[in-house]
Amino acid sequence: MRKASVSRIRPAAVRHHRGTAARAGRRTGPARSAFTPAVGVRRYRRTAPGLSGITETVGWCRRNGLVPVLATLAWSPVGSYLTDRFGFHAFCGPRLETDGNRFTGRVARHFDEYDKRDFALAQARELGLAPGSCGAVGDSRSDLPLFASVGLSVAFDASAGARVAATVTVDGGDLRGVLPTLSRLVTTR
Repeated sequence: MRKASVSRIRPAAVRHHRGTAARAGRRTGPARSAFTPAVGVRRYRRTAPGLSGITETVGWCRRNGLVPVLATLAWSPVGSYLTDRFGFHAFCGPRLETDGNRFTGRVARHFDEYDKRDFALAQARELGLAPGSCGAVGDSRSDLPLFASVGLSVAFDASAGARVAATVTVDGGDLRGVLPTLSRLVTTR
């Protein structure tokens, strides 16, 4: 079987956290997040809302010789958690500065849509794959450079711009909806 990398972007946990804090009247900018204990972020991640079907989709990919990679603009603690929880091969994202085991509220490494693309393409190279044999699943403008660089792009519950740029559009709220499309990447010997 041929392997392919699949990326998925879903920083809903970060959006949810900022919205929850704002509704509670708390500041969500750098002044509020300065010296947030890393352990508090780990505790929050256990209760964050998620997307249905991630576990099953990542498992399906692995069983079918595809390598699921998480290319995201979510902060690295979120990407790390999602990678550990769902079994992604690797992840990328912006990094927060830390002082010991506390986040300072400053950015240690910025990360944009081109960094996402570059990360995914580097993963493909490491696996010996041509970008044209890879697929990407995304939902927003930040996926457009990656969509333009791979052979199969899936706009999942996506913005209008992502839908126009993608090879295929899938709606439905459950990530397993992309499996029929991803099956195009699976080949037999």
